[in-house]
Amino acid sequence: MIEAAKIWNEPNNKSHWDPEIDPGWSLFAETAIAAGQAIRAEDANLPRVLGGISPIDPAFILNMRDKGVLDHVDVVAVHGFPLDWNLWQISEWPNKIDEIRAVVPDKPIWVTEAGVSSFGAEEVQAWGVKRTAELLVDKVPRVHWYSLYDLPREWEATTRHREAEGSSYYRHFYMGLLRQDGTPKPSLEAYAPFAARMGLCQWFHYEDHRLDDAVAWMKRLGVRHLRTGLSWADSFRPDADRWFDRMMTAVQDFDVTVTFCFTPEHLGIAPHHTSPPKDKMQFAEFCARMIRRYGGGTIAPGVAAE
Repeated sequence: MIEAAKIWNEPNNKSHWDPEIDPGWSLFAETAIAAGQAIRAEDANLPRVLGGISPIDPAFILNMRDKGVLDHVDVVAVHGFPLDWNLWQISEWPNKIDEIRAVVPDKPIWVTEAGVSSFGAEEVQAWGVKRTAELLVDKVPRVHWYSLYDLPREWEATTRHREAEGSSYYRHFYMGLLRQDGTPKPSLEAYAPFAARMGLCQWFHYEDHRLDDAVAWMKRLGVRHLRTGLSWADSFRPDADRWFDRMMTAVQDFDVTVTFCFTPEHLGIAPHHTSPPKDKMQFAEFCARMIRRYGGGTIAPGVAAE
C-alpha cells in the first residue's frame, strides 16, 4: 500500500514550517532525523522522502546535508509551480532538477508536486499539463501532478497570509483537473495520456466527501502513483483512526507516497500547524505508528488502534 513515506511538506516554505521559530532549520533537521530513524526501524526497505522543497533551493538541501538529515532519507523531493508562483519559466524544469542533483548526486530526485492553476484560463492549465509531462516524465523517477480536484472555495488554502496574498492566494483553489463540482476541465483530457507515468497528488481533508469519487476517477484514468497525506494534527480528532483506515483502504490499489506533517496545536512550540513540535519524538512516534498500521498491506476498516 505505501510505496514511500514522506517527512513533512515544503519545510522551506513558511506556510508549512515557521522560520521565525526555527530560522536555521535546526529543529526541523532534528525532527526529520527522528522521523527517518523511526520509519526505518519499522520498515528497513521503505523509501524515506525528504519533504518536497518549495522553492527549489540547493542551499536548503546543503543545509540539510550539513545537519545530517540526508543520512536518514533515501529520496529528495521538489515542488514547482512556474506558471503561478515561481520566478522561473516552465521550460527551466530540467535545469531545476539538475541544480538539486548537483548537490545530492547519490539520491533520486522526485517531483512530488508540479502544477498549473486554471485561475487565468483553463486552456493555459491544459497546455501546462502536457508541457510538464514532456519535461519531467523521462527526467525523474516520480512526478505527481497537483492536483485532481480544485480546492472547495469554502475551505481555506494552507498558506501563511491567506487573502492578503491577493491573486496568489486564489490560485490555490484552481489547481485541479476537475472543478469543485467534479466536472472535468480541458486539463483532464490533456493529463489522461500521461496518467500511468505521471501520478497525482491529492490531499484528503478529514472526512473528505470527495474520497470515493477521486478513487473512481483515478482508476478510470489509469493512475498508478498517488501522493497523499496523513495529518499528525488530524490524528487527535475524534475517530481519527477510523477515518485514516477508510482513506487508506480506499487508495490501497495505488502505489502511495504518504506524507506525514502538520503539528497539532497543543504539541507545537507555538499553537500552529507550522510550528516545530515541542518534542520531536512525538512526531517520530506518529510516523512509526502509521507505518505499522498501513505499511505492510491492506487494512481492514475499524482495526483497533495500537
